[in-house]
Amino acid sequence: MNTSTLTWRERGSLYLDLIRWNRPQGWLLLLWPTWMALWLAAGGFPGWHLLAVFTLGTILMRSAGCAVNDVADRDFDRHVERTAQRPVTSGRISVKESLAVGAALALVSFALVLTTNWQTIAMSFGALAVTIVYPFTKRFFSMPQAVLGVAFSFGIPMAFTAVQGSVPSAVWWIVLGNLAWVLAYDTEYAMVDRNDDLKIGMRTSAITLGRFDVAGVMAFYAICVGCWWQAGQAFGRGWVFDASLTLAAAQALWHFKLIRHRERMACFQAFRLNHWLGMTVWLGVALDAARSSHWATT
Repeated sequence: MNTSTLTWRERGSLYLDLIRWNRPQGWLLLLWPTWMALWLAAGGFPGWHLLAVFTLGTILMRSAGCAVNDVADRDFDRHVERTAQRPVTSGRISVKESLAVGAALALVSFALVLTTNWQTIAMSFGALAVTIVYPFTKRFFSMPQAVLGVAFSFGIPMAFTAVQGSVPSAVWWIVLGNLAWVLAYDTEYAMVDRNDDLKIGMRTSAITLGRFDVAGVMAFYAICVGCWWQAGQAFGRGWVFDASLTLAAAQALWHFKLIRHRERMACFQAFRLNHWLGMTVWLGVALDAARSSHWATT
């Protein structure tokens, strides 16, 4: 396809497709744990500045990650039914153009981070490095979803450094819980493409777990809820937060019903529903903080 003849509107539409703008589930999965960390670090509303920095930064970095991912996977994606028409794979956007888009988005995100403190700025380099490395781990690492989990968890300690200037030890319960959550929902996602991935030699957690994939997903959900409960105890959260975790666990049980027969569309539906689980837990943190503040001032 001759991309030089495209109008700016057509090119803009391709760029939005490249960064999955019409699929906000991806950045919402990143956003809820980050907001959770912000609210826990601040003991309530973190202020408009940090809320804007981390919200926009999350969206921008997820979008940049999509651009890098599509370049790295372009030779694999053409063999997978669900991804064959992605802009880079189909040739509608060049590799150079895709990388330029990703770099521009990452630079804007970094500019936002520069308005925080040196600890957060330093940590952002690690976040960028893992984001770039992740797509290539699918070629040699049996559980690349774990690397994605690390990439998707960087916003948590960064939120604490931005608010407090340090990372308390209890934060790692949030990180570990988020890592388990990413393993759960991205394994569901990998179950959708398992047959195609087996043919092309792609490595995923769904393939590695084999017939224990469903059990593995449910174990990851259990670890996630358990770690986040432990974090709530460490940060003094109360019954509202505990209730949100109970609702999150109920959603995870619903996912078992969806994925137990390993039907592609049911597994994809389970993946897409995960942002509701994250939102439920963040609401638990925010409402519990508001409750605590109310009682402290009355």
